[in-house]
Amino acid sequence: MPQYIAFLRGINVGGHRVKMDRLRSLFEQLNLRDVSTFIASGNVIFSAQAEDVDALRDRIERYLAQELGYEVPTFLRSPAQLAAIAAVSPTEDKVGSRSPSSHYVIFLHGAAPESLRSELAGLESEMDEFRFSETEIYWQIQGKVTDSPLFGGGLGRATRATPNTMRNMNTLRRIVANISEPEAT
Repeated sequence: MPQYIAFLRGINVGGHRVKMDRLRSLFEQLNLRDVSTFIASGNVIFSAQAEDVDALRDRIERYLAQELGYEVPTFLRSPAQLAAIAAVSPTEDKVGSRSPSSHYVIFLHGAAPESLRSELAGLESEMDEFRFSETEIYWQIQGKVTDSPLFGGGLGRATRATPNTMRNMNTLRRIVANISEPEAT
């Protein structure tokens, strides 16, 4: 049975508190199997017999909205897709940077629209750089995310018209390591 990782937007932020046991239960109520969560920020690992990933995503989004009372944009990736995302090497840290860079991945349902690409290109600076893949945007910050002028709203304003959610690259790599470990016999 294929395994998926769901990245949910708006879980345990902005007053939307959901305990992980409840989130697991909601996924199990959808007849999804082997459900587990990874840290309390809306990362759910599960198995599903689904040929149409978009239909599965829509089903999850509708059910979560019904049960939680608010929309929960959901982004599904297979373990292989997530491993490829986590393997992306950032560009080198800028010479003279006072601290190591931070790396984030913004998940999208499809390719970034040209309007979003243009908007983010206009926000690039010595501190912030964006790279695009088919369904992700890689954001590299020279320093900590809180050092970026885009932290606290700038990036959110730029991306608000496109459904998305963001995760730290370190979290994604930990998820990959977690799902890649062989099962105990």
